[in-house]
Amino acid sequence: MSSKVYFTRSLTPDKVVEAYEKLGIELPGKVAVKIHSGEKGNQNYLHPEFWKPMVDKVHGVIVECNTAYGDASGGVRDNTESHLRLLEEHGWTKYFDVDLMDAEGPDVIWQIPDGRILKENHLGKNILNYDSMLVLAHFKGHPMGGYGGALKQLSIGCASRDGKALIHSAGKTSDRYETWKEHASKIEFTEAMADAASSVVEHFKGRIAFINVMKNLSVDCDCCMVAEDPCMKDIGILASLDPVAIDQACIDLVMNSDDPGKEYFMERVNSRNGIHTIEAAAELGIGSRAYELIEF
Repeated sequence: MSSKVYFTRSLTPDKVVEAYEKLGIELPGKVAVKIHSGEKGNQNYLHPEFWKPMVDKVHGVIVECNTAYGDASGGVRDNTESHLRLLEEHGWTKYFDVDLMDAEGPDVIWQIPDGRILKENHLGKNILNYDSMLVLAHFKGHPMGGYGGALKQLSIGCASRDGKALIHSAGKTSDRYETWKEHASKIEFTEAMADAASSVVEHFKGRIAFINVMKNLSVDCDCCMVAEDPCMKDIGILASLDPVAIDQACIDLVMNSDDPGKEYFMERVNSRNGIHTIEAAAELGIGSRAYELIEF
């Protein structure tokens, strides 16, 4: 059964809101809005001004979690104090209420009985304070996952620092210092991401929506302090109630593009087995790779 994915080539804040309205959903209660706030020094992340009309539309709270970098990365989002400072520097606290969901422990642990790699997911405990979720993803490449979209926001994005370590190590450890010694294979990592994503979708079932923005299409993620500049022209905005379909549609838009930079972008995706995240998520039943693209 195919899912509906709405698509516009116009890249404006108002079009983000229009894409959401096409979904015909009203997210109930207190809405968690998952964004990528951008690592210190990153030049490609989507700024709060771009997302403001959409966040205001749902009266949402910006949610993030700490990273599992360890001390050698140079990133500043791996501890609460410096992460909160960066959220202020990047302007998120100027416009929105912001919740660093794992700022205080203990984590909430959700079981994943059908998980291929993970049997549990560790998340910032404040996720329990929300009735629904809006996932705003900047679609781009990723150094480990091949690409980052809705499924990455659900998995790595919602996981606590310990949860991120668990995903990166394919369930071997939740210690962020040990996880980099326990590297998962490319297949294990993508399947662990799909497992983690499934637990968030299940929790917010019927109360979650997804928007992917295909802008600043670098092969690197917004988590990189020094990211490569975009290798493709901007493509547009997509919205769906299906995280699998929306990520698949983004990949297809890249592959079907006549932009000469697509080969380089897809080399990053394929060299990390990125599409397997989509395959694994579909097999877990949280969405469909078949979709109807509705342009507006």
